Amino acid sequence: MLAISKFVNMISFPNCKINLGLNIISKRDDGYHEVSSVMYPVAIQDILEVIKSDKLKFTTSGLDIPGDVDNNLCVKAFEILKREYNIEPVHIHLYKNIPMGAGLGGGSADGAFTLKLINDFFELNISNEQLKTYAAELGTDCAFFVENIPQIASGRGEVLKPFNLTLKGKSIVLINDGTHISTQEAYGNVTPKEPRNNIHDILSKPISEWKNTLVNDFEHGVFKNHPQLAEYIEKLYDSGAEYAAMTGSGSTVFGLFNESPKLHSDLQSVTGFVKELKLN
Repeated sequence: MLAISKFVNMISFPNCKINLGLNIISKRDDGYHEVSSVMYPVAIQDILEVIKSDKLKFTTSGLDIPGDVDNNLCVKAFEILKREYNIEPVHIHLYKNIPMGAGLGGGSADGAFTLKLINDFFELNISNEQLKTYAAELGTDCAFFVENIPQIASGRGEVLKPFNLTLKGKSIVLINDGTHISTQEAYGNVTPKEPRNNIHDILSKPISEWKNTLVNDFEHGVFKNHPQLAEYIEKLYDSGAEYAAMTGSGSTVFGLFNESPKLHSDLQSVTGFVKELKLN
C-alpha cells in the first residue's frame, strides 16, 4: 500500500557535531577502523525541507555540493524508506550552511534528518532504534543524529551510548579555512593504537585538565601537512580557550571558552568559516 502524506511540506534544521577526543584503536577485518570518541551536538545548522511532489526531486542552495545527486545521503535516505514503506515521491530541498568535509558531520546530519523528517511527513511511526539501523546504512556518523545528544561512539562509530556530559553555557568558536582533508589522507597518516587515557575518564574531569590528555589521533598526521591548523589551536588557547582541538578527521578546529572571547587578531583574519555560539 502506498504511504501518502497529509502534509504539504515540513522543515527541519540538521545540526553539526564536534568530537571530544578521537582514538583510532585498531584496523578491523572489514577494512574499517575501531574508534572511540564522544560526539557532542552543536547548533550550526543546514535547512532541510520535504515537499509534496509528483516525482522525486532533490535541489540545493547555499554552499555548493559537489558530486552526483544520486549519491547524496538525503536521496539515499529517501530510497531506504521507499524500499521499506512504499512512500510517494517528494521534493527534498537542502540549504547547505555547514562546511563539507570539515569533520563536523554535516552530510551525515542531513542524511539522518531526512530519515527523521520523512518518518514524520508520512507518519510512519518508525522507532528511533530502527531509524538508527537505517542511518547506519548511510554512514558511520549518521546514527548519532537520530538521538542527537552527547554520545560515546565505538565500533566504526555506529555503536552509540548516551554520555552524561553538558557544556551548556560554554562558548564555542569553530574555524574552518577551507582546507580539504580526504579520508584517505587522514587515515594514511595515523597509526592505530590503544589510547593511553580512557576518554570516559578524561571527560569526567574539569575541562581545564583536558588539554594534554584528551587527544584526536588524526591531529599529528594532519598537522604535518597543514601546520596552520595547529597554529589556530594555539591561537585559540592564547585567546583564553579552556580546551581546543580538531574535530573528526578535520579540517575544522574548535575552542571551548567560559564566556564569549576576544579572539587573537590572527584568527579574526582567517578567510573561511569562523563561527561563535553558545552551547546548549
